Amino acid sequence: MSDERHVAFIIRNPEDDWEGIRSTLGLAVENMYAYAFALDHEIDVTEALKENLEWLDDMECEYYSNVQKNIDQGFQPITVEETIAKLKDMDLVIPFGSLP
Repeated sequence: MSDERHVAFIIRNPEDDWEGIRSTLGLAVENMYAYAFALDHEIDVTEALKENLEWLDDMECEYYSNVQKNIDQGFQPITVEETIAKLKDMDLVIPFGSLP
């Protein structure tokens, strides 16, 4: 079995954006392939969150959204169907935080 682990964080609540992105970054630092999926809500990209997204870029992590405002702020666009396909390839899927 490969040591490469692919982990997805599903972030669906605005109150969980900061910690969800930070957790994604934390796994990337631990040499895992980490992905963030910010779905169904607009993210307030503060300067601190922008810095974390830049770190994700540096770590070659991918972060996605199905909301245009987030895409305009640097998230990769993704549809529900594409999300399902990507999640099937993950070793672990973490529904992060509370329900909206």
